[in-house]
Amino acid sequence: MELVAPAGAVYQAGTLSGNPIAMTAGIWALERLSPKLYKELARLGSMLAAGLADAARSAKVPLQVNAFGSLLTPFFTTAPVRDYASALGANTSAYATFFRGMLTRGVYPPPSQFEAWFLSAAHSDRDVKKTLAAAKGAMKDVARRI
Repeated sequence: MELVAPAGAVYQAGTLSGNPIAMTAGIWALERLSPKLYKELARLGSMLAAGLADAARSAKVPLQVNAFGSLLTPFFTTAPVRDYASALGANTSAYATFFRGMLTRGVYPPPSQFEAWFLSAAHSDRDVKKTLAAAKGAMKDVARRI
């Protein structure tokens, strides 16, 4: 670290680099990471992924949900999505309708079909249930348009 300014000749900068408040928040967050937290996030992710698939099935909307732990992406397609080429086969217009339907129901998912949904330690069963209630209505919106 003696090589890095102000002690040394190497200048290093970045958003929040070395900012005491950002460093404290980072340490605080890292201290709270645990296997228990990751298990809970995976449980919530599974609950959300299964619930989205159920909402789509109930509305007769083709949907593939790719999920891993607390990350997921719903794709409006009948074909499995395994790579970029198969992701491009998803119906982005259906996703746009779904997105707008979710917004009108008070839930803000990622605006692009190709972005992942992320769950965090701040999310609870209540949040997932609220999201799934909104998804049921939004899937009906999609069914009316496809």
